[in-house]
Amino acid sequence: MEIATQRSVMVSEMLPEHYPQIKEIYQLGIATNNATFETKAPDWEEWDQKHMVTCRFVALTEDARVAGWAALTPVSGRCVYRGVAEDSVYIHPDFKGKGIGKLLLQALVQASEEAGIWTLQAGILVENVASIKLHEQCGFRVVGVRERLGLHGQWRDTCLMERRSTTVGL
Repeated sequence: MEIATQRSVMVSEMLPEHYPQIKEIYQLGIATNNATFETKAPDWEEWDQKHMVTCRFVALTEDARVAGWAALTPVSGRCVYRGVAEDSVYIHPDFKGKGIGKLLLQALVQASEEAGIWTLQAGILVENVASIKLHEQCGFRVVGVRERLGLHGQWRDTCLMERRSTTVGL
């Protein structure tokens, strides 16, 4: 099912067969040391179990190459947090700066509200200015900075951002 299109890129629902390319993009993000605290991309089964079944998208080129992906992870199994999820948005380096991240994050916002999610949150390393700006463009606000978290033996700060729905959980 087509969600959104920009030039030669189409945002559509993620399928398991996309995962080899998703894993590659995730690993490229991990290698920057500015995208996540993870140290390696998991196999499909682990990734699939961690992420919500709904709210998973890929940006596909005309030749079916995955240019980027986005998905949600529940923040807690407690019922009071059933409407809160954390987003992940990753873009292949060949496609950065082309608006694909915005398309994916907008698709996540829309789908999350349809799924009853009232708060999206993101923890972004403060050096990842592009991701912070992207989230601000999609209605997220900075709620604080978590200081001194560890990554490869080095303290790092993360910008905690959230987006509250204006239609769900009022």
